[in-house]
Amino acid sequence: MRILIVIPRQDRISGNWVTAHRFQHGLKKHGHQVALHDAKLQTDGVFRQQLLDFAPDVTILLHAYRSGKPWLAAASDLKIPYVVLLTGTDVNHGLDDPEQVEIILTIMHHAAFVILQNPLIVAELKAVHPELTTNLDELTPGIVLGTASYDLRGVHSLNKAQTLFLCPAGLRPVKGVLELLVMFDQVAMESSIFHLAFCGPILDEGYAKRVLDAIEKRPWSSYLGSIAPEAMASAMRGADVILNNSQAEGLANALLEAATIGLPILARQIPGNAAVVRHNSNGLLYSNKSEFTRYALQLLKPERRQQISCPDPDRYNPDQETAELIAILQKTVTKNGSPS
Repeated sequence: MRILIVIPRQDRISGNWVTAHRFQHGLKKHGHQVALHDAKLQTDGVFRQQLLDFAPDVTILLHAYRSGKPWLAAASDLKIPYVVLLTGTDVNHGLDDPEQVEIILTIMHHAAFVILQNPLIVAELKAVHPELTTNLDELTPGIVLGTASYDLRGVHSLNKAQTLFLCPAGLRPVKGVLELLVMFDQVAMESSIFHLAFCGPILDEGYAKRVLDAIEKRPWSSYLGSIAPEAMASAMRGADVILNNSQAEGLANALLEAATIGLPILARQIPGNAAVVRHNSNGLLYSNKSEFTRYALQLLKPERRQQISCPDPDRYNPDQETAELIAILQKTVTKNGSPS
């Protein structure tokens, strides 16, 4: 098959790019031709020309709105079948956003399959929007750990004696980074043996400025910049606890990596996190500020971290993910009468 993967235009270390490259690698291993296109929300003739030149048998849209809007503008008359991978933002924000909902519904309606990788969000969508799930298919998530070396504490001169909390997240409001800093204020009132670090691309300039200003006022926190995906596993091994305070997630690649490696996770109780974090087994899930403070203080103790350090290298098998994805794409082209 000739397969096009469409990704929203953003920093190439974002979660969408990590997923797209994993899909591309797996599909190519099975002999398929795969091209990537990062589409601007307001599309231009470049996208349409690539479609005409590459002539895909099937397309994968990563993000129903941000990939779907340029897709509709560029390809609505080309009759190329497609599947769409919904994100947490699509489900938890886009369907309630007057600016996005029409695009999302159109994309979902005309997709051969709507794909989700989080069983909790699948159940939620079926309960709240059963009319949108007639072509829904669940794809088992996979993860590929990068092999590049990265000495997190050495590179950034972080105290080896302190408990290091690391939040890998792009700087944008949905990731709850600013709120995380505020919640750690209470932890800092009770302990000084920790450091809070953030790594990830700046995706919202205004929000990032507020975050960086807030970090400047807190000597126990720092922003480390972006870390390449191939070095993220090594970087995370230099931390003691991995954090996620997102308001919405589909499945965060950083949490999948942490769960695979066996790093303790402290994460906000949302479906996107609860599908990865088994409370009191491989991490802790909090629902409010007081729970967060209590759990964060617990995790300052090495013995508590050890209790929820639970490596699971076989849980997110990329080969299974690829096999299931190929089956979905083959059903799509067969349904459309395209060559396989």
